[in-house]
Amino acid sequence: METTINKRSRFHISDKTKRTIVDIIAYLYVLLFLYAATSKLIEYDKSLLQMSKSPIITDYAHILGWFVPTLEIIISMMLLIKRTILLGLYTAFTLMCLFTAYIYAILNYSDHIPCSCGGVLAQLGWNEHLIFNIAFIALALIGILLQAKIEEKKAK
Repeated sequence: METTINKRSRFHISDKTKRTIVDIIAYLYVLLFLYAATSKLIEYDKSLLQMSKSPIITDYAHILGWFVPTLEIIISMMLLIKRTILLGLYTAFTLMCLFTAYIYAILNYSDHIPCSCGGVLAQLGWNEHLIFNIAFIALALIGILLQAKIEEKKAK
């Protein structure tokens, strides 16, 4: 007599729940990136001045002043389209890792710590901002893993 063992994990998450979690993560990123991009573009001169005072990115401030908010808007659009959501999550993850590496470098290797955030995020200190970014990196990883499983199951 054969016995079939169900290999479902103790922590099985339904496809609908996975989709909901991925959507929530994507919407959080859209909210974050559109807010950040809008702040940077509305207060472009202030944003550019703050970037130009950074000891690490001074030479690239004029390029980054337009590139970063544009990229944040593009990533937001990718996260709103089901077909490009996985690529959007990977891109959001990469951008947040770059932002986090920048903050880490400022905190640990810079003699001068500039003020470079606007809006609500300006209320965070650099250490809190680092923790905030790490939390969003973790969210992106969760989203990537869940979305990859969703797409893998769809491909079968």
